[in-house]
Amino acid sequence: MQGHRDGHGFLIRDDADGDIFLSPNEMRAVLHKDRVKVRIVRQDRKGRPEGRVVEIIERPAHPIIGRLLNEGGIWIVAPEDKRYGQDILIPKVGIGTGKPGQVVVVELTEPPALFGQPVGRVKEVLGEIDDPGMEIDIAVRKYSVPHEFSAACLELARELPDKVRPQDSKDRIDLTDIPLVTIDGEDARDFDDAVYCEPAKIGKTKGWRLLVAIADVSNYVATGSAIDIDAYDRATSVYFPRRVIPMLPEKLSNGLCSLNPEVERLCMVCDMLITAKGDVHAYQFYPAVMYSHARFTYTEVAAILANTRGPEAIKRKARVNDLLNLHDVYRALLASRAVRGAVDFETTETQIICDDNGRIDKIVPRVRTEAHRLIEEAMLAANVCSADFIQNSKHPGLFRVHEGPTPEKKDLLRNYLKALGLPYTVSDSPKPIEFQHIAQATKERPDAQQIHTMLLRSMQQAIYTPINSGHFGLAYEAYTHFTSPIRRYPDLLVHRVIKAILANKKYQLPALPLPGEAQAKLAKRLQKNKAGAQMDDAPRIKMSPAEQQAWEAAGLHCSANERRADEASRDVEAWLKCKYMREHLGEEYSGLVTSATSFGIFVTLDALYVEGLVHITELGGEYFRFDEARQELRGERTGIRYAIGTRVQIQVSRVDLDGRKIDFRLVNPAEEFSPRQLRDKGNQKFGARGASRGSELSADGVKAKPNQPRPFQGRKTEGLSSPNRQAKASAKGAASKSAGQKKSSQARKNRR
Repeated sequence: MQGHRDGHGFLIRDDADGDIFLSPNEMRAVLHKDRVKVRIVRQDRKGRPEGRVVEIIERPAHPIIGRLLNEGGIWIVAPEDKRYGQDILIPKVGIGTGKPGQVVVVELTEPPALFGQPVGRVKEVLGEIDDPGMEIDIAVRKYSVPHEFSAACLELARELPDKVRPQDSKDRIDLTDIPLVTIDGEDARDFDDAVYCEPAKIGKTKGWRLLVAIADVSNYVATGSAIDIDAYDRATSVYFPRRVIPMLPEKLSNGLCSLNPEVERLCMVCDMLITAKGDVHAYQFYPAVMYSHARFTYTEVAAILANTRGPEAIKRKARVNDLLNLHDVYRALLASRAVRGAVDFETTETQIICDDNGRIDKIVPRVRTEAHRLIEEAMLAANVCSADFIQNSKHPGLFRVHEGPTPEKKDLLRNYLKALGLPYTVSDSPKPIEFQHIAQATKERPDAQQIHTMLLRSMQQAIYTPINSGHFGLAYEAYTHFTSPIRRYPDLLVHRVIKAILANKKYQLPALPLPGEAQAKLAKRLQKNKAGAQMDDAPRIKMSPAEQQAWEAAGLHCSANERRADEASRDVEAWLKCKYMREHLGEEYSGLVTSATSFGIFVTLDALYVEGLVHITELGGEYFRFDEARQELRGERTGIRYAIGTRVQIQVSRVDLDGRKIDFRLVNPAEEFSPRQLRDKGNQKFGARGASRGSELSADGVKAKPNQPRPFQGRKTEGLSSPNRQAKASAKGAASKSAGQKKSSQARKNRR
């Protein structure tokens, strides 16, 4: 069951077929996340099924978070997640130490019934709603993010040494004399990668030797140990504003496994020879012991590269030549990317700056410099070598797979390009270079952002799987994640596989838990999207059925938990943004339309980088029709259009903190171009070389976090025929997308 804040719900079917609608009356006896059996009893006028609950199969024992309230002497908890459509009654003996208005975690003691509300007891008191960090405490419980290490894990971590011991360096290459350096953001606390580059001869031609050293987490985290079990359960570190929930205990993530400056650390090295054309001529992997000679920030490196005689360069004089070598190999790798045809879109990343109380002080765009791109290309090269090494060794492992567009998304994109009158389309078996060609050819058009967004949305989401079918967005035949074992479990598995291959052994996965609810949902979605034709044709590594099942389960688990972490992070960001925007009610801002739907337009503000909904009833007194091919709303009387990239002036009209929604009111009509104007303006610019950099798609799994809008994933309000009927479409909030939930998911899907 998937509840809706308006009281109705949907059955998400096990066979991945269309959802079944359940009326509010049918939802009285069931809860969001219940597993139920439903009988279809009728079809609506559009032929969509409506059901009746026949049997409740399973009611997961998950906690419910909400506000404890006392209404006329009756204690209730109003769930924070509005998909739980009913308040929970709390007997007086069940409130514990809770006080009215506090945020609590509730455990159900009696299920809901047709004529009775659910009953529960307070299991945990989180505190006041305005307490600093409360939004994070809510999110980790709401999304079941593991946030406390087990006692066995912490005990094992305490037993680890505080530094590298002489015996730890046995059978390792000594790289302590190589001036490896780390380059990260100013606020980074763990450093899992270090780099070094020097010129090298490859035959008779010029090239470079590039070393990418990655913290050797696998040396300290044994397969099946208490630390390993907790790390697998988390699968990834979760990043919130001002707080991180790490995958590993702090002694490892910020200590032994962090490549801190001027201390010895154990590492796994990808040692590559790169040609002048940016191709990897040769590579090797080996365990080593290293010594970081400097800790650089992106800002510092960018300043040095921009001015080798400036104050930053003088301060780091001994390392300037090394940085210039890194910049040279980066430019070669960049040239190889262009030849390969990797997709590269321009996106805007934002960073939330909080005050001491954890509230938003400001939201600023992240500036991507040459230093960011330099590290990204180095990490991509190491990840590709890792995938190639595993594949050539015919050893099972997890690949990072990004499939091409599904047939439905291809058709939608073709229709969109055709509707705009663009002389471009995509083939039945599209290549990344086709997308990049369209992006480059249209980058100077007034509607370039709209076109690039549609290109981005046509792609699928990347997953971890033992069956390699390449990475579409990055245009790699094989790709995996090797460079962040501190914060991603798949990288840790890749390290173990590479070590096993080097030792002429075979890595055996430990006994892992069966896939849970999130993994099951992901598996159904993948089955439904099924780019299976590509995967069936892909070269496979021989595995026994049990072995393949184990690796597939691990891939599903890591992919699903990656999405869980993203959802939790977006929820916190949305909460913070809503709280921030409550202080700006009634104020006017300019912004760009980032999505058009049948029920309104989503607008991102220029100054604040916050997104909200302008409901269709706020667009004026005429009827607006949603054009799916053009992805725009068009007024039938005036012909005014609202499409991605349209500039508008809005007023902040409403903020719903519980629903994570921000509503805008339109102040002036759109500044629009006619189709002919768009074609004329665009055709003047066709042929421009190069594409803007900064795409998160280009930084697959490296370091940055995207903040790109994605298409509405909810159920659209359809069949509207007049402004009055439009106004009745579940009201404004029914179809509203959360301010942060919508933000950045699609770019995240495609970039990885």
